[in-house]
Amino acid sequence: MATVGQAGPTGARSGVARFLRAHVGFVPNPISRRSERLKPRITDAEVAVSVCPYCGVGCSQLVYHKNGQILDIEGNPESPISGHLCPKGAATYQLAVNPSRPTQVLYRAPRSDHFEPRPLDWAMNRIAQLVKETRDADFTLHNQDGVRVNTLATIAHVGGATLDNEENYRGRLLAYMKVTVKVTSIGPAHGADPLSADGRRDSPWPG
Repeated sequence: MATVGQAGPTGARSGVARFLRAHVGFVPNPISRRSERLKPRITDAEVAVSVCPYCGVGCSQLVYHKNGQILDIEGNPESPISGHLCPKGAATYQLAVNPSRPTQVLYRAPRSDHFEPRPLDWAMNRIAQLVKETRDADFTLHNQDGVRVNTLATIAHVGGATLDNEENYRGRLLAYMKVTVKVTSIGPAHGADPLSADGRRDSPWPG
């Protein structure tokens, strides 16, 4: 079969050209009135600059929203890190706007054999209450030698490599600003995390 631009019978060339114009989109291409009226869903939307919630690279995102509803999330071309998003970051919209996304927590009362759904606001208030009670009861300002340690040994935060950067940020904030400044890494390559004399960690990272 002859293609456009190749030598061949005149009828074959003209037939291929007509096919391309009609089916592939080569101009002139007829546009329906409906297509002319179509507009992007982000038309007249507000834009907020955000950060991808996944890995630690911190790619910038543009979040288009209108009337409190997210319309689209895409990469920020002005970002000094990357103006593009990986496939996971590009699917952030499906994380934020998803009918299957849980909006309640599952709570199991002490000595109960089942979970029950509770509102997120209730869970946040309950966590804050228990943290405050525990901190007031068990916070240690100085150790036996009189060295200031600012530690709390009765609350633990378990994390791992599957946490996204927002979860790590919240855990870090909890550890350093709300509960304790002592962070201990547990693993075959990590030992206890020493504290300096003023109660602060010697290194900003575990290990």
